[in-house]
Amino acid sequence: MKKYLIVVAGGKGVRMGGSVPKQFLSVKGKPVLMRTLEAFYSWDKGMELIVVLPEEQQSCWKHLCAEHGFHVPHTVASGGETRFHSVKNGLELIPGEEGMVGVHDGVRPFVSAEVIAECYRQAESREAVVPVIDVVETVRRLLPDGGSETVPRSDYRLVQTPQVFAVKLLKQAYAQDYVPQFTDDASVVEALGHPVYLVPGNRENIKLTTPFDLKMAEALIKD
Repeated sequence: MKKYLIVVAGGKGVRMGGSVPKQFLSVKGKPVLMRTLEAFYSWDKGMELIVVLPEEQQSCWKHLCAEHGFHVPHTVASGGETRFHSVKNGLELIPGEEGMVGVHDGVRPFVSAEVIAECYRQAESREAVVPVIDVVETVRRLLPDGGSETVPRSDYRLVQTPQVFAVKLLKQAYAQDYVPQFTDDASVVEALGHPVYLVPGNRENIKLTTPFDLKMAEALIKD
């Protein structure tokens, strides 16, 4: 079955404290986004990769690819006003309604091959699959009166990417009008009334958002 991946890479790097978009930041000599694409290309070289970037960042990406001799095949789509619109633009580059499509954060370069494989495998029958990890910290819920209370952490999971779906289902979901409650692809699919299934993620699959995350990334890279 044909496999697609939409990599959403529209970050501005504000929380990193710099002007370089976080997906272009170098980790041990290579931009984060390149490491992310390599993780999927290494798993399946026949997968079609679509990178969604703001138009104003595309020339920089092209320059980085030339500078680093980066030759992983991929297509670039233009980012939209929100993540929802960016994914929708990426979906428009997928012909027809056959196959499976994952949506992945461009700044999650440490997803394991095992997690990628399991997400796509499960999605073939379940059509909507997301990787998750356990909550290990104590969780407190804020109350309207300004107080807070502990909630059972076993009732919650932290969601990662890639979130993988049947192409037909995800296209149907993204035909809906945008609402602010759409925080990820699973929430868009759930709005159709379709169940979303969970598979175990890998804890190393962190989203690189802060300077501390970059330090973690340096430690995780063995090459």
